Amino acid sequence: MTTPTYSTTGRQRHVFVPPPVEAAVTVPPPQLPDPPIYREMMRTWTDRGRTVPGRHDPEWARLAEPWRGFGRFSVSPALRGGGR
Repeated sequence: MTTPTYSTTGRQRHVFVPPPVEAAVTVPPPQLPDPPIYREMMRTWTDRGRTVPGRHDPEWARLAEPWRGFGRFSVSPALRGGGR
């Protein structure tokens, strides 16, 4: 669709105006199930305690959380410099 506009010289110009975004609603494609070989691999990894894509990993969550200072660590009982 074009909308007529007028410049300061009096000449008419046509400016392209795209249709509203609501008119272009797209539906996502349905999600297909995982192939059997992939499901079997995920089951094997889970049984062995390995990290599996798309599943919660407590160790990663712990390592990726924001640093909270030295309060979570204890001081080593060993003497500095190897006890010399």
